[in-house]
Amino acid sequence: MKKKVTIQDIADALGISRNTVSKAINNSEGLADATREKILQKAVEMGYKQFSYVNTYKILALRPPSALPEAPGFVGEIALLTCSFLTQSHFASTMLDKFQREISQLGYTMNTHRVTESNLRELSLPLTFSRERVSAIICIEMFDRAYDEMVCELGIPVLFVDGPVKSDGVSLPADQLYMDNTTEITRFVNDMLAAGQRRIGFIGNYKHCQSFYERYAAFRFAMLMAGAPVDERDCIQYNSPDVIAEKLDGLGSLPDVFICANDFVAGDVIRALFSIGKSVPEDVRILGFDDSAESRISRPPLSTVHIHTQIMAFSALQLLINRIREPSLDYRVVHTETALIYRDSTKLD
Repeated sequence: MKKKVTIQDIADALGISRNTVSKAINNSEGLADATREKILQKAVEMGYKQFSYVNTYKILALRPPSALPEAPGFVGEIALLTCSFLTQSHFASTMLDKFQREISQLGYTMNTHRVTESNLRELSLPLTFSRERVSAIICIEMFDRAYDEMVCELGIPVLFVDGPVKSDGVSLPADQLYMDNTTEITRFVNDMLAAGQRRIGFIGNYKHCQSFYERYAAFRFAMLMAGAPVDERDCIQYNSPDVIAEKLDGLGSLPDVFICANDFVAGDVIRALFSIGKSVPEDVRILGFDDSAESRISRPPLSTVHIHTQIMAFSALQLLINRIREPSLDYRVVHTETALIYRDSTKLD
């Protein structure tokens, strides 16, 4: 059986530190472009997992724009459908930058079409959407099941990055891409329990989307398997940040730890705690998810789960191009690796 290539293997081959290789692969700041390119090229050559299929589509994202081959001419449009404005803080923003660059090398353009409340009610496509030009659709922040089912019936290849909650066990007839929402939440719960933090809760609307649902389910299952009880009052759903302080104040005593559906929920919770005279991590420890830019400058800096946007971009490309070329393929649901990051918001004594 072929040995799995690790970050340490790449570091050893180049005679550099593991940390330097990790920075290049995760697209972190602080590396010279020449160093980053050398590391990523070596990762491709050695068959590192995140880049094992790069040569299949001759994706040369590891090189600067001047080294990229000329695009083969216009092939078609990849239509991005979204109900939200994707700010730089949204994990998909970085992912889409990489994705757009790669599809342009294959002759595709990407245009964004915002789905309005009126479109959702009427099950209609945005006026800017042209079926004649569109070769495939990528959906981000599209959590209305009825609308998503309509999109799946257009007869156009479609990929959902996250999607509507599947609590009823019914999945969309389309390819789906998610970050791993389970492994690091499970690890975090067990780390906290091992450190004596027995009362753990969850904050966020787990019916909002499948990723939130998977994070909540991972928390509940990890607690169940550890034999640790969950107080239902510590599982708080909310649709407006204005109500969080009231809900937290109504608990009487706070749990040891709150797992939040994402970093933005965590930010709401930290502000609400401050408003009722509580602090983090002294009164309660907080975990977010996404590793947004805000998580690093939060006070205190927020423990979170990092999403590897580069591998998500490559996976999205692979899924869509395969679907365009082979429409009859079975649908795939792909989860990409995530990484737990500890910062001061979960600091233990």
